Amino acid sequence: MRFDGTDAYIATDDLKTAVNAAVTLERPLLVKGEPGTGKTELARQVASALGMKMIEWNIKSTTKAQQGLYEYDAVSRLRDSQLGEARVHDVANYIKPGKLWEAFATDERVVLLIDEIDKADIEFPNDLLQELDRMEFHVYETGETIRAKNRPVIIITSNNEKELPDAFLRRCFFHYIRFPEAETMRKIVEVHHPGIKEALLTTALTQFYEIRDQTGLKKKPSTSEVLDWLKLLLAEDLSPEDLKRDGANALPKLHGALLKNEQDVHLFERLAFMARQQR
Repeated sequence: MRFDGTDAYIATDDLKTAVNAAVTLERPLLVKGEPGTGKTELARQVASALGMKMIEWNIKSTTKAQQGLYEYDAVSRLRDSQLGEARVHDVANYIKPGKLWEAFATDERVVLLIDEIDKADIEFPNDLLQELDRMEFHVYETGETIRAKNRPVIIITSNNEKELPDAFLRRCFFHYIRFPEAETMRKIVEVHHPGIKEALLTTALTQFYEIRDQTGLKKKPSTSEVLDWLKLLLAEDLSPEDLKRDGANALPKLHGALLKNEQDVHLFERLAFMARQQR
């Protein structure tokens, strides 16, 4: 069982090596990288390539580790007891399985995506150490132990918003997705926009990387944003000549797809103003 990329996802050799190493070691694959570099999509493509179902656990700032195991609905049980419901005598009726339980209980091996783990509280990763290590957990309300029928392929993503605990890192295979170089980006674009004209692609990518390299930029445009931008350029049937910028017009065409805050827009407006002053 090996991951060699898919027709819909351009994976570098080191990324493919990381995925296959994590599968072999049966360790979670921790994938870091700036937003928009395809971390979440990687899990979907690994599931597709390996012929597995994917279970997705999207982490929020309020998510607790316990929710991934199960939740006990004590309020509903209290209400049912007041109404004299017969189901109240079986506590299992009020246990709601979480995403880890779902992944452990499946008859076939699955890919479990724990997406954006760094959004949660700093204790969140530590609270999952034993469960991810032993592939089992205890349900205190019913007294049962839930064990994984098949060890899932676990992919964990992080946008590097906060440091993860050392004890958690030790249990993972780590890979950082570097931002694609121009040649890799061309291959990614070809997957999403097949047949795009070479002249337009060259001009657009040159401009895109110039924007990313601009000193003082607060948020660099990502892979997903350049794909959106190219989609708009194609929809508007713009030519390479239409994309040309000069000092007096530093903002790129349809810049709202690339620049996502007023600080960065003002930066390019200031550059244009300074260029006009020097004329």
